[in-house]
Amino acid sequence: MHVDLPTLYLLAIGTLLASAGMTLWEHRTHPKRSKVLKTLAAGYATLALGCMTAMIRTSLPGALGPALCNVVIVVGYLLILDGVAALNGRGYRALSIATVVLLSFTWWLGGMPWVAAMWNYGSSVPITLASLLTARELLKDDIRGDAHGDGARQAPRGIEARHIGVVVTGIHAVFYAVRAFLLPWLAARYGPGMLMTIGKATMYEGVLYSVVLPMTLLRLVREETHGNLLRESQTDYLTRLGNRRWFFEEGTRVIAEGGGHRPVSLLAFDLDHFKAINDRHGHKTGDEVLKAFAEVAREVTGPDTLIARIGGEEFAALLCGRHSVRAREVGETIAMRFARTVSARMSDMPIHATVSIGLAQSGEDAFRHSLADLLAAADKALYRAKSLGGNRLELAQIVERPALA
Repeated sequence: MHVDLPTLYLLAIGTLLASAGMTLWEHRTHPKRSKVLKTLAAGYATLALGCMTAMIRTSLPGALGPALCNVVIVVGYLLILDGVAALNGRGYRALSIATVVLLSFTWWLGGMPWVAAMWNYGSSVPITLASLLTARELLKDDIRGDAHGDGARQAPRGIEARHIGVVVTGIHAVFYAVRAFLLPWLAARYGPGMLMTIGKATMYEGVLYSVVLPMTLLRLVREETHGNLLRESQTDYLTRLGNRRWFFEEGTRVIAEGGGHRPVSLLAFDLDHFKAINDRHGHKTGDEVLKAFAEVAREVTGPDTLIARIGGEEFAALLCGRHSVRAREVGETIAMRFARTVSARMSDMPIHATVSIGLAQSGEDAFRHSLADLLAAADKALYRAKSLGGNRLELAQIVERPALA
């Protein structure tokens, strides 16, 4: 089916305006990404305006039409680049301004004597660069671990959507790179008809780009929002550690993956005399004590440990592999640093905060313990530590039982 260039321009304009409208509408649903979505919507709308200008460029005097069209379209690509970069907490404002200024100056300097060469070849250079930078930003997965330290096990946010975006913007960059750097040679070898062929191919690809990239970026934002909501549902609002449900789900999975053949240790913590601290100094001070313990525990255990707040002033940490061998040292270090941190942070209040700890361990053998077994054993050791006056670590005694067939 034969489709002429004006029809392709109209298709691109329609899809870009539809994408701008959908992206702008979506910003209300994702308040944290509202600015990003508005920037992307502005980029699509600007590209649509550039396509409209392209359709009437020959009616404007001299090189004004092609120059205006090229600058507007490049601004659209730069807005998309800035929106995508903002997803990773970066920006290209200075580079964008410099690109627009340099492009405008280039058209002013060489537009009149070389208007055809500028339009057919030179105009594609900044589009190629902007598309390549957009692809590079999408390649940066921006891996951020969750608040409770399981970041090593988290997949990059929206990895599938990002890969689709990389392919789309990469192909787009290739088309414009061919136009900028190979088309002069192809046109000289095969004649002016090659200009029309490449032009149509670029427009066909551009229509696909105007549909696929906006849908991909919307999906990326939705996946990110869903991931954030999921993390919030698994996170204790005060300490930003994992909550009880997350700890049991992740702990059960980690133990199952180990197959009972690697050492596992579970530390159960209970802050001593916490009710007395609340009664004497108020709940705000009590909250600060809880947050101080969470910070110390996370710092000492590191990012590979599952650690959660499983009750009011009760916490638990699951250490696997080599980390479990030094579990007793980890627990005692947490107790020592916690007491020192609270005293230093609340020097204006005579607060003596300590923690009792129960430690349950499962060895490197064919015996298997569930998370519930380990936690129950650690709890018994914890209450023994409290009955002995607190501010100490007690080791649990676990009776080994054969692995299930």
